[in-house]
Amino acid sequence: MDDEKNLPEEEDTQKDKYLTFSLADEIYGIDIAVVIEIIGIQNITQVPEVPDYVRGIINLRGKIIPVVDMRLRFKRDFREYTDRTCVVVIEVHDVLIGLIVDGVAEVLDIKSDNVVPPPALKASQNKYIRGIGKLKESVVLLLDWEKLFSEDDKELLGEMNENESADK
Repeated sequence: MDDEKNLPEEEDTQKDKYLTFSLADEIYGIDIAVVIEIIGIQNITQVPEVPDYVRGIINLRGKIIPVVDMRLRFKRDFREYTDRTCVVVIEVHDVLIGLIVDGVAEVLDIKSDNVVPPPALKASQNKYIRGIGKLKESVVLLLDWEKLFSEDDKELLGEMNENESADK
């Protein structure tokens, strides 16, 4: 009986928690529940005929993972990778994807009552932003990880995962 009581608490441990990272001068947050791990920038193998923001694939302990440069995904200028550049590995619909970010900050607890909807600009400008987390002196743009990639992207990235894994 006690075990059953503890289950909901365990589920809630990741609620309202976001891994924050920087891209240019902005701070973004992504649900900690989808984050698998954070690694330094790796050797990236380029793959032909993929969108520019898909930088290629990396081999992470035998798993082939497509990596997406979030600067390019958000139509920002490319910046050379540094020792602060990180790959945030997330799992979206059973597909592992590496998000290349300028740097990882921290895990923040942002309660839902401190999250407001993004401003009503053109739909395309806010399609990746689920909400804006209000902190004492700043804001965090909270990503809608389910909308980061179109159906075509998901199919492509999923195939990049599967094809390489099947070759083993």
